[in-house]
Amino acid sequence: MMKKKELKICGMHCQSCVSVIERSLKKKEGISYANVNLATNKATVEYDETKVKDSDIIELIKSRGYDARISEGNEIDNGNENIRKLKRKLAFSAILSIPVFFLSMFFHNILPYQEYIIWILTTPVQFIAGYQFYKGAWGALKNKSANMDTLVALGTSAAYFYSVYSVLFSGSGHYYFETSAVLITLILLGKTLEAVAKGRTNEAIKKLVALSPKIATVIRDGKEHKIPVDDVRIGDIIIVKPGEKIPVDGIIIDGHSSIDESMVTGESIPVEKGKDDAVIGATINKHGSFTFRATKIGADTTLARIIKLIEEAQGSKAPIQRFADTISAYFVPIVLIISFATFIVWFFIFSGGFEFAMLTAVAVLVIACPCALGLATPTAIMVGTGKGAQNGILIKGGEALETAHKIKYVIFDKTGTITKGVPVVTDIVPLSEMKEDEILKIAASIEKKSEHSLADAILSKASEKNIELLDASDFKAIPGHGIEAKIGSRSYFLGNRRLMKDYQIDISSFEEEMESLENEGKTVMLLGTDEKLIGSIAVADPIKETSKEAIEDLKKIGIEVYMITGDNKRTAKAIAEKAGVNNVFAEVLPEDKAEYVRKLQKNGKVCMVGDGINDAPALAQADIGIAMGSGTDVAMETGDIVLMKNDLKDVPHAIKLSKTTMSKIMQNMFWALIYNIIGIPIAAGVLYPSFGILLNPMIAGGAMAMSSVSVVTNSLLLKMKKL
Repeated sequence: MMKKKELKICGMHCQSCVSVIERSLKKKEGISYANVNLATNKATVEYDETKVKDSDIIELIKSRGYDARISEGNEIDNGNENIRKLKRKLAFSAILSIPVFFLSMFFHNILPYQEYIIWILTTPVQFIAGYQFYKGAWGALKNKSANMDTLVALGTSAAYFYSVYSVLFSGSGHYYFETSAVLITLILLGKTLEAVAKGRTNEAIKKLVALSPKIATVIRDGKEHKIPVDDVRIGDIIIVKPGEKIPVDGIIIDGHSSIDESMVTGESIPVEKGKDDAVIGATINKHGSFTFRATKIGADTTLARIIKLIEEAQGSKAPIQRFADTISAYFVPIVLIISFATFIVWFFIFSGGFEFAMLTAVAVLVIACPCALGLATPTAIMVGTGKGAQNGILIKGGEALETAHKIKYVIFDKTGTITKGVPVVTDIVPLSEMKEDEILKIAASIEKKSEHSLADAILSKASEKNIELLDASDFKAIPGHGIEAKIGSRSYFLGNRRLMKDYQIDISSFEEEMESLENEGKTVMLLGTDEKLIGSIAVADPIKETSKEAIEDLKKIGIEVYMITGDNKRTAKAIAEKAGVNNVFAEVLPEDKAEYVRKLQKNGKVCMVGDGINDAPALAQADIGIAMGSGTDVAMETGDIVLMKNDLKDVPHAIKLSKTTMSKIMQNMFWALIYNIIGIPIAAGVLYPSFGILLNPMIAGGAMAMSSVSVVTNSLLLKMKKL
């Protein structure tokens, strides 16, 4: 039986560490999938539990020099414990390294046995503060590979053991204890700064977790009880008072209020809620009091599922990450070869002397750590998906985030996507001596027993106007035509042209006006008696307030917009014109929508935007499926991106976020690679013969540390970008 688990891993430093763990896991019999993320310090592993156990996986990772444990649900790593450990180690290393540096560089021979004092001070730095590098290097060696720890361990050890040899045997007075001690201190400083910066990349998810309320007021045995949220059961009746957080998801059974759903949906305006409306756990009740029935608890609540979606997205790899993975697989072995070649060239060919050759070889080892390369993609994805979540845009993975910026076509479903999905009465036209309200009163009275969606629009309009309905009898629904019923002794008919024709009611005088209404995308229902046409009611599904603006925004960024609908061509064209859409696929059956997506895919990447229910095949077929719907179950499970606010403006926002995130990834990749491309030759001494420029290993160590910090900081700048 296949099982999927998430593991927390400690001790990873660079992309090579990721490669070591991933390769080890993938080689293990019974493990079908393994994905390790440097930015989140987590691994996702899928395995056959009949062949491998959790403990086997953990032991395998530990054998490679890293600590691991099973991650507990919705556990957010803020990195505080790791940061505390790094700070302690850094303080220990710095206290010993600073005197080593000054005694070696500026105060020669001012103390008796000074070289021995420096040696004594350096040794704890090398083997206590630097123990993690030896541990990581040994783990990589056991896996027949090399990583950042290998480079640091080799570089500092070369400087340290040469210095020991110099003190004990050569008597030359040339030793480089300060090189190894300060290098380790600088690398630890870089790791500390990097850990602090990385901790800020998942602030969005930490804020969501902090939202979770701890206490719920439930009614049991007729009494109010305050209990921990974890003890709430499905079906419990819960009271929520003004200013309180809603503990879990549910349905209101009594009362009404306005609810602040901003942290879940990104929508700043409170939403009015009443009986039978759904409420989302962790949102804030503003004014009224109400009771509701719990429908989802624990990991099934909207908030918990959003957090899970974001975690999975942040832990996933974008296709561009494979580039970094491929480079890192060969990078460290190549660096080792370059370092060795540097030593050989300077010592044997140019006769630069052992010390010079060793220092250049060590500088190559130290400057080449591929930390920045490993952090380039995952940190940007973490910040990008987090920023999206804060704005009500849930991006389900790195692949979706990367693909969205390549979109050439966007196809919108009409009903519930461009339009509100709820028909409303737009026009009431009296065609006799009756007034508008009288026409509405008769129509609503005979529609009372109808189950048609257009009937809901008429009844809603009558309710809005506080019109008292009449008793109707002999109700009869005529499929495809309309309805008939009696009020008192008089028969009334409400329906389309065909119904009027069936009852020989003349509509010729109204035909021109009716066509005009239909050209505006409205459905016209005619109301008649046995004798004549007495009025008409036009119903339309109005477009959302933001639809036109969203479509204009897409056009501005060079995206071609289409609308797809089952409506007839005339109605579809009218709605499309109102929304600003130039291309329309009309009279399309739900099952055929995917075929239209396929046709457009021949010319470029396609994004399908729908409500996540009848559009599921098209959403799945598209390169990017965007599901509308404020946290509905189907919306959560369908499509690559979920728009929690149900606002079409978030479609261009999602695409812009993808473009911005990919731009950051490319910047990060460029700086990570250019740093090594320029730094390694300088460290190897290529500029020394002509310009006398040589890179001291300590400067190389500082530069290496800062490169990682700069990549993470660049990713964090995403937070400041406006969508």
